[in-house]
Amino acid sequence: MITDWQTNKVYLSGKLEEKFPNSYKNIVGKLERFDYKPETLQNTFDIWARDYMPIQISIDKFIEYRYDPDYLQGNSGQIETRELKTYPDIVCDKIGLKTIKTDIIIDGGNLVKSENAIILTDKVVWENERHYSKEQLIKKLHDLFKVDKVVLIPRDDKCDYGHADGMLRFINNEKVLISGFYEKVDVELKKWILESLDKEKIDRDWLRVSDKEVEDNIAYINFLQTKDLILVPSLNQPEDDIAVEEISKHFPKYANRIDKVEMREIIRHDGALNCITWTIKEA
Repeated sequence: MITDWQTNKVYLSGKLEEKFPNSYKNIVGKLERFDYKPETLQNTFDIWARDYMPIQISIDKFIEYRYDPDYLQGNSGQIETRELKTYPDIVCDKIGLKTIKTDIIIDGGNLVKSENAIILTDKVVWENERHYSKEQLIKKLHDLFKVDKVVLIPRDDKCDYGHADGMLRFINNEKVLISGFYEKVDVELKKWILESLDKEKIDRDWLRVSDKEVEDNIAYINFLQTKDLILVPSLNQPEDDIAVEEISKHFPKYANRIDKVEMREIIRHDGALNCITWTIKEA
């Protein structure tokens, strides 16, 4: 499995510049300062590139899952509509990327990965329940992504999208960093998260940015990571610098290659830097 810390190329949806030109300019400017020139994904219908683009297993192997998440079903009361659904096969064809297709329903923001493990919220179970039992699904995920561990953590019901990348990220193959919001605010959810990690012997630490965590602080865990860069979402508040400092402690090899970028207008739409980027490893 190719991890975030092995990637060296960044893509952004063409819709990002169209819908949020100021944020786009800020993000591209930061990336270029660190010698990254992001490429544009065409034929997309929203900015959340992480959710619909394939998951890289090796240099030349990409898994294209069925992108049909609960929030794009077009039902009354859904937070998004079918018109915003991007079709990854069309986007991949445009950039000449060959993929391996699976019928499993996943959104990429709900898959957090190390070299030998993947973590998803348990919404993946009921999204696929018409075709797979929980046991069948877990086995298929093991086989598909060639990992030793498939960890299901409870979905945060307060999050409309139910994505794991808004809750935790891998520090290394054996340890995750969890948003401090879940340490202090929801004791029951914290218990279930830790039980899930303990079951698979995955260590953890907390991204603590305040004595009184608020929901907006969840955005800090949704940072962009490549092999030599971490960009942290900024909310233009004092906790921004604390978040950068704390993430630096957990990722010491990045030294002076950690920075922040203003993201408030995008965060208001329930996503941040990992959500809007698609990163891969090129040979």
